[in-house]
Amino acid sequence: MIIERCTRDRLEDWIRLRQALWPHGNEQEHRSEAADLLARTGEAVAFLALDDASTAVAFAEATLRRDHVNGCATSPVGFLEGIYVHPNWRRRGVARLLCHAVEDWAADRGCMEFASDAFVDNEASHNMHKALGFDETERVVFYRKLLPHR
Repeated sequence: MIIERCTRDRLEDWIRLRQALWPHGNEQEHRSEAADLLARTGEAVAFLALDDASTAVAFAEATLRRDHVNGCATSPVGFLEGIYVHPNWRRRGVARLLCHAVEDWAADRGCMEFASDAFVDNEASHNMHKALGFDETERVVFYRKLLPHR
């Protein structure tokens, strides 16, 4: 397994994997978001996991967050924005390798904390985060109420 930083040469692989993680977004949205992240040199990163045939089977993307990050006390914070491992490659340590790459990237930029989030009902993600050494810091449910137009 090879972990490499994603570049424009591997953009299509990254977009394919993003689509698998976030199927509600269309290809153009994923293309635009990925290009934006690549353009944020030093502030954002994506890593791909490649199998022996050099096929991308997983990705992790992260940013530096300088605003408040729930559960963290320092700034900037390396923030795992997304991670996906193709089902055939799960439970083989691929997510751990990707997280180590992101952790090293964040530490090299002065981060003392690495954070992430997951939907309240996403138990698979909760289990993965725990297995990777994350500590749960809080749970929150957001609410909103529409106000009448005036």
